[in-house]
Amino acid sequence: MRKRATAQEVAEAAGVSKWTVIRAFKPGASITPASREKVLDAARSLRYSPNLLARSLATNLTHQIAVFVDDFANPHKLPFLERLTSMAQAEGLVVMLININTHFDHIHALINTDQRQVDAVVLFGTSFRDETLRDKRLGPGFPQLFVLARDSQIKDVPAITCDTEIAMREICDYLRDKGYRRPAFMAGPRALSTALGRRRYFKDYWARQGAPELVELQAERYSAQAGAEAIRRYLSAAPAAGRIDLIMCENDILACGAKTAICHEFGLHVPGDIAIAGFDNIELAADPAYDLTTYEQPTDEMVRATIDMILGRRVRETINLPGKFISRGSA
Repeated sequence: MRKRATAQEVAEAAGVSKWTVIRAFKPGASITPASREKVLDAARSLRYSPNLLARSLATNLTHQIAVFVDDFANPHKLPFLERLTSMAQAEGLVVMLININTHFDHIHALINTDQRQVDAVVLFGTSFRDETLRDKRLGPGFPQLFVLARDSQIKDVPAITCDTEIAMREICDYLRDKGYRRPAFMAGPRALSTALGRRRYFKDYWARQGAPELVELQAERYSAQAGAEAIRRYLSAAPAAGRIDLIMCENDILACGAKTAICHEFGLHVPGDIAIAGFDNIELAADPAYDLTTYEQPTDEMVRATIDMILGRRVRETINLPGKFISRGSA
């Protein structure tokens, strides 16, 4: 690794004090234009840039945030991450992406990010237990935590989510008015889907409508293959006469997989035999091959609220933001 130039070396080259160099790179600091230009000329010649980590020792802020993700198969994640990183960087924040998996769980990730002096941790679409935060290995003064795109029932950990109750009511009202009466719900992995609440609202809605007991399908992960496998198990076992006429999938990628299996493996028609609805409005949902009825989360508003809370421009609190229902040909 190349040796980095120091502030002292820049000072010597510019013929000024080290503190003048520091002031030259500090916005709003008192320094004459002539002195600033001398410092910047010397810095350019030495390829010097300020050490932001060293500066953080004085400000107690590193302008770094960690984002935890545990579901990379879901295509909704990438555009959401693009908006999150873009908005964060526009505010001068650096995003550290942490992959939560079998080799690196929440506890180890939290300890690791604390050691790196991040200002905040965003749990993006990850589900964790209250006991996690009570682990003795997590010391006092831990970075502020936020849950993005999932519910949080943990005190002092605000969640920034799409309003599930409003979303599911809009979806279900539409499906009921279309005449569907034998619904099913396809949920994702148990550890993740419990924090979404979509299944609970869907089940309660149809119970109030007097519909038969809800058929529940379980996908092992959020992927098209898992969605196809879940509906495949159901259709292979269920008599044709009593089959469902509607399946609500917890997200779009499950719905895409389910539609592929329904049409191409079982020769059924969507929505004629079975209607399908998803959630998220991923790019693939609008493709004519899927033409998926879905619900779009207010991504920009959710990310902006999260960034504002991290920067102290907004009160840290759980907020639920309305999204947009999108009707297409699958239902």
